[in-house]
Amino acid sequence: MAISIPLFSLSSLSLSSSSSSSLYPSKLHSPSRTSTLGTSYCNSTSHINLSIRSSYSGNGSSPDAFNSSEIPSMSPFSLSMNESNKPSFKWRRVLLKVSGEALAGDQAQNIDPKITMAIAREVAAVTRLGIEVALVVGGGNIFRGATWAGCSGLERSSADYIGMLATVMNAIFLQATMESIGIPTRVQTAFRMSEVAEPYIRRRAVRHLEKGRVVIFAAGTGNPFFTTDTAAALRCAEINAEVVLKATNVDGVYEDDPKRNPQARLLDTLTYQEVTSKDLSVMDMTAITLCQENNIPVVVFNLNKPGNIEKAIKGERVGTLIGATWNSTVSTA
Repeated sequence: MAISIPLFSLSSLSLSSSSSSSLYPSKLHSPSRTSTLGTSYCNSTSHINLSIRSSYSGNGSSPDAFNSSEIPSMSPFSLSMNESNKPSFKWRRVLLKVSGEALAGDQAQNIDPKITMAIAREVAAVTRLGIEVALVVGGGNIFRGATWAGCSGLERSSADYIGMLATVMNAIFLQATMESIGIPTRVQTAFRMSEVAEPYIRRRAVRHLEKGRVVIFAAGTGNPFFTTDTAAALRCAEINAEVVLKATNVDGVYEDDPKRNPQARLLDTLTYQEVTSKDLSVMDMTAITLCQENNIPVVVFNLNKPGNIEKAIKGERVGTLIGATWNSTVSTA
């Protein structure tokens, strides 16, 4: 038996959005069967149309009669900050090296909470400006492997591993201090200690920095016979940081030992060759060589003077600059 199917005339179909429901029989277009995506799209489209109409309804013309050329052109970057309004800094990503001895303060205890809080506050001040900060912390305030090697049969390798554990203790203390004032922080260790810190993964560390988190690298390089200065130079090269900021207990690098010679002059800038040829006790030779090969400047400054950390991170003239000049090009953060 033949079944006759009624045909819809094309002239009865309307392409306007107001009569789009006439394309389908009413029984098949019940509200209960309308998809959420379709509803939200229609609602958002109607909202856009209404907002455009209302913005041009006050000129005395019909809302449908406005000229498309009158619509202001909006750049997708029109809401972003003007580049000229951004503050300029010498470096955008820095690695701060804090020695364990500096954390001890007046040596009355292993860690001075006043020192860690001062570091946290100054790091917080620059991270809010968009500068990415990573830290490498030493462990000499708790245990120095090179000093204890040979005592009671302790081998140098074992002593260095104990010293690496000391750096983890300092890193966890620094992390707690920074997070107490609202700085998001991650600790990454060179060997696995998954219960207390993340393992060091270069890509993950860079991602943390891009998200505005401070990354503290602990446990040195994970290998004995290497200092935390070498770890600082290595991590700086790996995460593409632009400078190593070495925080110490002195104002910078002197031409002579200021304790023995009060007339010793503070050096403003140095080359890598001058550090090695004059055997200046700035960093160990492995760290200096690594910085030289990767064109990483080093700033040596006094941690104990308030504001020095913030100045050093911003690239202001403080302490001694090795491997570069102070009047180099300033980058926009």
